[in-house]
Amino acid sequence: MISFTVNGQPARVEVEADKPLLWVLREDLAIVGPKFGCGVAACGACTVHVDGEAVRSCSVAVAGVAGKTVTTIEGLARGSATTLHAVQKAWIEQQVPQCGYCQPGFIMATAALLKANAKPTDKDIDEALSNICRCGTYGAIRRAVHRAASLLAGGS
Repeated sequence: MISFTVNGQPARVEVEADKPLLWVLREDLAIVGPKFGCGVAACGACTVHVDGEAVRSCSVAVAGVAGKTVTTIEGLARGSATTLHAVQKAWIEQQVPQCGYCQPGFIMATAALLKANAKPTDKDIDEALSNICRCGTYGAIRRAVHRAASLLAGGS
C-alpha cells in the first residue's frame, strides 16, 4: 500500500511500486488532468507538482511519492473550483489553448516557475518551460506567463 496526498486529499493505492505516477493518477484515482504524451518525460503533458516542484509524472514511480504531496491541474485552484489560480486566469485571458491537450502540463510548469521566479524574463520562460505544444501556442504561452506574474504581484 502506497500512501500520499493528492490535491489536498489522502490517497492510498495498492499497486506495483514502479507503476508510473501518471497511470496511478489516471487509472487508479480517476484524476485525468495530467495527460500521456510521450512516456519518456520529454513533452511535459503529464506535469504535476510533487511537494511543490514540477515533475513529469510519466517518469516518476508511485513509490517515489510515498508520504509526499501531489498537486495536479485539478488541485491548482484554491478554495472552490470557481476561484482559479492566477496562471489559469491568465491562460483564459490570453486565449492560449487551441486543442488544449498539453495545456495542463504547461499551466503546472508555469505555476512552479512563478513560485521560484516571480518576474521571469522571456529567456527564463524559454528555459523553464521545455514542454511541447504541437499547436505552436508558444507566443500566447509566453504572454500568459507574464500576465500571470502580473496577477500574482497584485496587478489587475
